[in-house]
Amino acid sequence: MKKILVLTILYLLIYSVQSFGQDKLLTLEETVIKQRTSLAPKKLNQLQWIKGSNQYVFVQDDKQIMIGDAVKLSEPLVNGINKVEIDKELLAFKQDTSKSFLTIKSITNDEYQFKAAKGILVIARTPRGKTHFIQDPLLPDNAENKDNKNEQSNIAYTIDNNLYIFRSDRTKSVQISKDKDINIVNGKSVHREEFGIIKGTFWSPTGDFLAFYRMDQTMVTDYSILDLMKQPAVARNIKYPMAGAKSHEVTIGIYKLSSGKLIYLHTGLPKEQYLTNVCWSPDEKFIYVAILNRDQNEMQFNQYDVKTGNYVKTLFQEKDNEYVQPLNPMDFLKDDSGLFIWQSKRDGFNNVYLYNTDGQVQRNLTAKDPVTGFPLEVTSVYGFDKERKFLFFQAVPKDNIIRNVYKSEISNGKVSLLSREEGVNSGQFSDDGKFYLNSVSSIKAPKNIDLYNTDGQKLKNLLTADNPLKDYKMPVTEIFTIKAEDGTSLFCRLIKPIDFDPLKKYPVMVYVYGGPNIQLITNSWLGNGDMFLQYMAQKGFVVFTLDNRGTANRGIEFEQSTFRQLGTVEINDQLKGVEYLKTLTFVDKDRLGLFGWSYGGFMTTSLMTRTPGIFKAAVAGGPVIDWGYYEVMYTERYMDTPQTNPDGYKKANLFNYVSDLKGNLLMIHGTSDDVVVWQQSLLYQKAAVEKGIQLDYYVYPGHFHNVLGKDRVHLMKKVSDYLIEHL
Repeated sequence: MKKILVLTILYLLIYSVQSFGQDKLLTLEETVIKQRTSLAPKKLNQLQWIKGSNQYVFVQDDKQIMIGDAVKLSEPLVNGINKVEIDKELLAFKQDTSKSFLTIKSITNDEYQFKAAKGILVIARTPRGKTHFIQDPLLPDNAENKDNKNEQSNIAYTIDNNLYIFRSDRTKSVQISKDKDINIVNGKSVHREEFGIIKGTFWSPTGDFLAFYRMDQTMVTDYSILDLMKQPAVARNIKYPMAGAKSHEVTIGIYKLSSGKLIYLHTGLPKEQYLTNVCWSPDEKFIYVAILNRDQNEMQFNQYDVKTGNYVKTLFQEKDNEYVQPLNPMDFLKDDSGLFIWQSKRDGFNNVYLYNTDGQVQRNLTAKDPVTGFPLEVTSVYGFDKERKFLFFQAVPKDNIIRNVYKSEISNGKVSLLSREEGVNSGQFSDDGKFYLNSVSSIKAPKNIDLYNTDGQKLKNLLTADNPLKDYKMPVTEIFTIKAEDGTSLFCRLIKPIDFDPLKKYPVMVYVYGGPNIQLITNSWLGNGDMFLQYMAQKGFVVFTLDNRGTANRGIEFEQSTFRQLGTVEINDQLKGVEYLKTLTFVDKDRLGLFGWSYGGFMTTSLMTRTPGIFKAAVAGGPVIDWGYYEVMYTERYMDTPQTNPDGYKKANLFNYVSDLKGNLLMIHGTSDDVVVWQQSLLYQKAAVEKGIQLDYYVYPGHFHNVLGKDRVHLMKKVSDYLIEHL
């Protein structure tokens, strides 16, 4: 066996001292129920900047609203509001996580306004000030997808498949679309929320225009999801375009409130194309849309006339032999500058480019880390300072497991590092861009929140969270790299059992995902691992995870290495991880196990059947079995269509390897799964029966792609019991 060279042990950190008397162990219930509550690192709830000021706000202990000042470096309590007085409003905040505690503005010198789920909370700053609640306009109970330009303006919303606007000046609603066919949907997200799409309405800068998606799904085959909770069971039909099949057709409407006129953009043919990254020009004369072909290898960034809907011009094109994945709309620098920023992987890493409206690129604003000189992979863009001289962003230095906060000087693209803490940093910037709140987590520090100025100077520590697991006996976590076949470094995380004895032999649970857009291993609290992994280490397992090629934040070459062959490169990398494990004297080579969900379920089943005999037992949840049964947008990006890539689909198709299964495999699925449809694993069971292969199967009635709520405790016990029993 070829010995794997372990290049660098990046971090070997015991984040919980196993001292005398510290023998409390995690329960399974705690790992599921408390890992995001009482066992999560403390945070400053609903922390954010007050718009138009250098003050920030957060809720302390669910009862005190705290206002801090970045200039005065103070944290006064707004007033002595007690828990009873504010409970009603805080409950409203928590009911709407998408707009939870969103600051509106200070309307006078003596009051603050905050957005709650059902209205506006007004808090007086005077010592004896009181709170009062302003109710939002009463919308119908079945109103969904609410979207308003600002907190005191018209509100767009949907009912069923049609779009409405509540006119604040008329205190009534206007129905914008009137499609009677429920398969024509207005004002909702489209393309199954790929390409960065999260909503279906787009207000213009002044709020006089509303752009919206109109999706025609009449040509897409119905797919039935059974509701087993009813007697008799009822079929709920959804539109689920499978790879290579007919997809839906999308157009973009523009409604002008002042005139009531409705037009549609002339986005051209073919109709099966993807419309994304919708953005208005500052003067509202034009609207910009990224048009991606169905093959997803050519994108045109187009300008359209708002009055007529006519095509004006293509600003630029992006082409790639594998795929282009536009995820973020343009953002104009200033209203009259004719300059905007655009995110792209055109040079190998996700960067931010400065363009003019003639489509000419001016410069790369985020090219290299100023300390190491390595390329940057931008993961978040925070925005600009007030004068629009600087851009603030988060990025991963090349081949790393950290995230830093940076600023770039727009005039020359000079990048400066702002965050100074080791780990995963994220920033929240004041409106004028003079200050930011830096939140950082690392494998050795649960969470720190500090106030900085944007010269990179730390001004004040707002929070240093205690280790929430300090009373528990916790395992040791290591993060390191090994080499892939082509010499690429692969990040690994290994958690050793508690009371680790290097002379003993331990079973292994490999936790795997392996798919695009996810990075499992980062230098963050618990190494970015789920607390269930710690629980399994307490149960005597070595727990191992490897981020194979094809996963996120390592550049486009690393990501696209799996193109047209999902499951092949990933398997090879995971087997390099197995080779490494077998070099460890404390690993029992005959007791290797696997657990993965979704893409990880596909990987788990692939490893059990395409490389049989290596793993003794495995649990595969919500697995993709045949990519031909998965949806168009995701699958065709990475695999092309079954018609154009038959060999790739055949090689990845796990029905072809059922008879090769060796060892114990438990497959789990939610019966209402509308992401990886239940049919995938059901047909796998049928194939196993036909071939005389024994495997275990369990379903969760009524659950979608993830098993949540109290049933998740049952799920994780099912997983742990199965691996303990068979390993």
